[in-house]
Amino acid sequence: MRFKFFFTLLVLASVSGVEALGQKYITESGTVSFFSYALIENIDATNSRITSIFDADNGNLVYSIPIKHFEFDKSLMKEHFNENYLESEKFPKSIFKGKLEGFQKKDGSQEVRAIGELLIHGVTKHVEIPGTIEMQEGKVIINAKFIIAVADYEVEIPSLLFQNIAEKVEVTLNINYKLYEK
Repeated sequence: MRFKFFFTLLVLASVSGVEALGQKYITESGTVSFFSYALIENIDATNSRITSIFDADNGNLVYSIPIKHFEFDKSLMKEHFNENYLESEKFPKSIFKGKLEGFQKKDGSQEVRAIGELLIHGVTKHVEIPGTIEMQEGKVIINAKFIIAVADYEVEIPSLLFQNIAEKVEVTLNINYKLYEK
């Protein structure tokens, strides 16, 4: 498991253009959740298996989320989510690669905008995600809340289920980072 984490970190660092030197932060803990309001039943899921690296020198940010680790209140929802909608065997991860616009390397809280490419369900879209970053004593916390239209990522909702599944989903991201020390 430890090897897998560091291998993923190495891959994330290489694809994000993160230089070998600089002040880098890696995921200490984090969650991504989504909420879908629908007429018949709301859908709420959380995933705490996020892997991420943030470079405070240039604002580059990369995160990877394994789709099959979203947890639902009902096991049948999880099964349908993975098999019928997100097809997690075929598209196992969601990945964001981008940069924090408006970021200043200083302690305290500040509003930022993550601008980059978001991959979901095999489809990559340019996104601009508003959020906050807080830097304090060698730690960084990034929070964001944004809306995703499922059709943008070619997630098909059968017409029979249009009242069960919303066309737009609210995503909440909370990542706690620690300073990466070699």
